[in-house]
Amino acid sequence: MRKRLAIAWLTLLSLTIGVIYWRMEWRYGLPTPLPAHYHAVERGASIPLPSCAVALQQGGKPLFLHFFNPDCPCSRFNMPQFRALVQQYGDRVSFAIVVMSAKTFTAAQLQEKFNLPHIIPVVQDSALAAACGVYSTPQAVLIDRDSRLYFRGNYNRSRYCSDEKTGFARQALDGLLTGNYSLTFSPLALKAYGCQLPTCNQ
Repeated sequence: MRKRLAIAWLTLLSLTIGVIYWRMEWRYGLPTPLPAHYHAVERGASIPLPSCAVALQQGGKPLFLHFFNPDCPCSRFNMPQFRALVQQYGDRVSFAIVVMSAKTFTAAQLQEKFNLPHIIPVVQDSALAAACGVYSTPQAVLIDRDSRLYFRGNYNRSRYCSDEKTGFARQALDGLLTGNYSLTFSPLALKAYGCQLPTCNQ
């Protein structure tokens, strides 16, 4: 009897560990599934910015949109990389956070919670994700001065988008600011990883 109980307990424990591993490790190492009826947006396409985002492109600067879901572990762990980009490029590029969540967040709330270097504009409009071809978080979108898509993809290669060795978003910023429109990106930069948007389906 004791042997059976021990086997049952070990089996239950193994299953529990397996479920936790799947939720916290394995599923975030897989590409995010494309949602049904996904419409891809090609690089160089003109992005019709909704009215809530038009004002973000100040002074003719390029616009960097950080698609962010506070409930997504990848998004939360990615914030130090986003902060570093704002600190380095904030004088040459306009930055904004696009919150993809049913909850409402203000710029001040995100500033306090994630220790942003200064108040970053916050937009909450799912139409912006569709316009840029974004279907997961975190994702970086870089739009040039003529409102054309220069880059949509990952910050870095890793489970939490925190591997500074790859630095895809940083490469995109450097490329655009130097006028390099022939810059090519690794497939790992462009294939979405992370959390599906709340409005996406498997």
